[in-house]
Amino acid sequence: MTAFDFAAITFACTFVSALLGIMIKSVLPATHLSKESQDVVRLGMGLVATMTALLLGLVTAAAKGSFDSQDLAIKNVAASMLTLDRLLARYGPETHPIREQFRGLVAARFEEIWPEGGGQGAGTATLQARVQGAPAAETVEDRILALVPQNESQRWFRSEALRLTSEVLRTRWRLLSAGGAVPKQFLVVVIFWLSMTFGSFGLSAPRNATVVTVFAISTFSVAAAVFLILELDGPFDGIIKISSEPFRYTLANLGK
Repeated sequence: MTAFDFAAITFACTFVSALLGIMIKSVLPATHLSKESQDVVRLGMGLVATMTALLLGLVTAAAKGSFDSQDLAIKNVAASMLTLDRLLARYGPETHPIREQFRGLVAARFEEIWPEGGGQGAGTATLQARVQGAPAAETVEDRILALVPQNESQRWFRSEALRLTSEVLRTRWRLLSAGGAVPKQFLVVVIFWLSMTFGSFGLSAPRNATVVTVFAISTFSVAAAVFLILELDGPFDGIIKISSEPFRYTLANLGK
């Protein structure tokens, strides 16, 4: 399911629970609505609300940490690719075909993730499927291995180019194999706790349009928080994505 699906489910569950609480209040006996009973409900739901806040904080921190680490990896790999291109250029004119092939691969990957037309880029699952069936990036490493250095400088450039190529390939596989940092089971538990919390709010709320409006705004805000957490957890999917500027700068300077 997408982040929007989870957010919609969160909104529906919490808002319906609040309305059910209001409806149940109207049919409960007066003894169930006494001050003592409401105090017990508040204490129990206060504990649930505290646990929900703690769990949401942990989930948010995990999603933000995952997003930041992958953003840093993209910046590092962009810098490594540009450095690799410059090392090949300094090796000699015989590396020109390798540099052209390398630039073509980078341009193709850039267009997949960040389309120039502003459309939706390929998600992580799509990129994983494509990369497993297209080992073109490894051919660049093979062509560098096939180079025959004529002096110490070329030997050093070749070894450094191979090191950076391995680093870029390793980072690519790490990014593609990285799963989501937010377990979906956590979100199910959070949605359940939030639903019970809003249901308890409904038990002590009067039945009028103002209360319903406040519940609608509150549950929408909670759903928006879940949406943002899941958007951070998918840095190559959805609305919130890793910036394309490092790749864009690298692509603009490759081959020069």
